[in-house]
Amino acid sequence: MKKPASQLKRIGLIANPEKTDRVDLVSHAARAVAKTGRQLLLDPATASLINWPTTPLAGAEALARACDMLLVFGGDGTILRVARETAGIGTPIMGLNVGGLGFLTAASGKKLTGALAKLWEGQYTIEPLAMIEACTGRGRGQRHLALNDVVISRGRIPRLIELAVSVDDEPVTRYRCDGLIVCTPTGSTAYSLAAGGAVVTPRAEVLALTPICPHTLSNRALIISLKSTLTIEVLNHRADTYLNADGKFQTELAPGQRVVIRRSTQKTRLVRLAGRSFFETLRHKLQWSGSHV
Repeated sequence: MKKPASQLKRIGLIANPEKTDRVDLVSHAARAVAKTGRQLLLDPATASLINWPTTPLAGAEALARACDMLLVFGGDGTILRVARETAGIGTPIMGLNVGGLGFLTAASGKKLTGALAKLWEGQYTIEPLAMIEACTGRGRGQRHLALNDVVISRGRIPRLIELAVSVDDEPVTRYRCDGLIVCTPTGSTAYSLAAGGAVVTPRAEVLALTPICPHTLSNRALIISLKSTLTIEVLNHRADTYLNADGKFQTELAPGQRVVIRRSTQKTRLVRLAGRSFFETLRHKLQWSGSHV
C-alpha cells in the first residue's frame, strides 16, 4: 500500500540508546529531516542521545500518535520493541539497520541518504504484518503480543519439557523437547530459522510451529492456518518452563497451565523501500547463491 510522500509532514525518530557508536548517523538523520521542513519529533532517549534541542514526547506510543511515520534506528530487536509499544496505532515504521542481520529494516544505516530520498519521493510501500497474541490465563487473562514469535521453553536446567499441542481443539501431538517456537511469517527468519524451521513468505496466512531439539525425530516443524487457534498445555515440571514473546521474558508456566495462541486484531505496518524484494533480501542476508549484492 503506497502513501503519498506529501502526507509525511511529521517524522518521529527512535534510536536504540545502546548503539552509542551510531550517534553521528542518528544526528545526521535528524538534520536531514529538519532540513526538508518537516516536523521532527523524538522520544526522550533519542533526544538525549543526540543532544537535540527539543522537548521530547513521553515515549514510542506518544510519538506514534503524533507523527505520520516512525524512523527507527537499531536492529530487529529495536523494531520489535517499537512494534509492541505502538501496536494498534497504525503509524508506519521504517527501520534503519545499525544492528545485526536486520530482516525487518528497510535499509542499512550506511545507505541513509538514499533511503530518505526514496521516502520523500514516495518510492515505498507499507506492508501490514500479522501479529499474534498468547493468553496464559482464563477469560482475558494475561496477554502477550508478538510480531515475530511466541516461545515456550525450559529454564536453565538441561531437562526436556513436555507439551501437548492442539489446533482448533483437535489434539495434534505431544512434544518432548527443549521448547516450541510459534512464529508468524515475519518471525520465520528469526529464532525459528535457527532451530531448523522453514522460511515463510510475508504474505502467507500461516503460523509455523518449530520444536527446539525434539526428543522424537518424527516431531518436525508444522505449518497451520493463521486463522487457527493453537492451545499448548504444559504436562510436567521436571524443568522450569517459561513463555516469552519476541525474545522478551514474560512469565513462568506451571504444570497443567495452558497457553492459547491466536492471530491478534492488531498489525504492524512496516515500510518497504522500492527496489528490493523479499527473496533478494534473503539472498543478501543469508548469503544464498544468486546474491549479487
